[in-house]
Amino acid sequence: MKILIIDNEPHLRKGLKDLLLAFCAGVTSIEEAEGVKTGIDRINSYNPDIVFLDVEMDDGTGFDLLKQLPGYDFQLIFITAHNKYAIDAFRFSAIDYLLKPVNPSALVESVQKAEKNIRSKELKNQVQVLLQQLSGVNHERRIVLRDLEKIYFIKISEILYCEACGTYTKFFIQNTGPLLVSKNLKEYESLLEPLGFIRTHHSFLVNPDKINAFDKTEGGTLILEGNYLVPISQRKKDFVLALLEQRR
Repeated sequence: MKILIIDNEPHLRKGLKDLLLAFCAGVTSIEEAEGVKTGIDRINSYNPDIVFLDVEMDDGTGFDLLKQLPGYDFQLIFITAHNKYAIDAFRFSAIDYLLKPVNPSALVESVQKAEKNIRSKELKNQVQVLLQQLSGVNHERRIVLRDLEKIYFIKISEILYCEACGTYTKFFIQNTGPLLVSKNLKEYESLLEPLGFIRTHHSFLVNPDKINAFDKTEGGTLILEGNYLVPISQRKKDFVLALLEQRR
């Protein structure tokens, strides 16, 4: 497995290289680049299996580099200092990232995930979701979801609601069967609440644009498009009703 590290900090490149050689047995060779231009040249000449890409470099950003590539024949792992906006974009696109300083166990987990996905051809679409999220453009905003078999690119506007299923989340999507995703509901609450989704119950997160009616019987139930029924907890009832009143 061929690795390329693109980062403008020599000590970080060396540290990451040492960790990869110490903890990741499948690594056969590692090359380095320090910026956007050299990174593109090295990608074209080296044909890596996995690229570790810094967000901020001296001659541009990792996003600038991605925009200049016609396609992606590698798996991508970002390395970044904590930046909530960028990290939320990674989470929307399901592109992996590591925070500096890199934790060895997180590194091993990321490399293992990348190995499983090396033959995947979906990175280009994931990068498009990432760049759209970073641009702040709301038109046709998407989220990338994975189940055990496939990766899905879902329009936010087509999500009806999400339901907690233990440590998993089940997405109910317009004109699509439910998708069971191996992340908990709190993970998606933090992404979708800023886009207007509301927590109506400890197990349910709802797209308010899909609410058709509120049934007051039996404690209160929301009726969504497609006649889906979602409960409202007693604790959330006043909040949900006030929000629905504002949207009238």
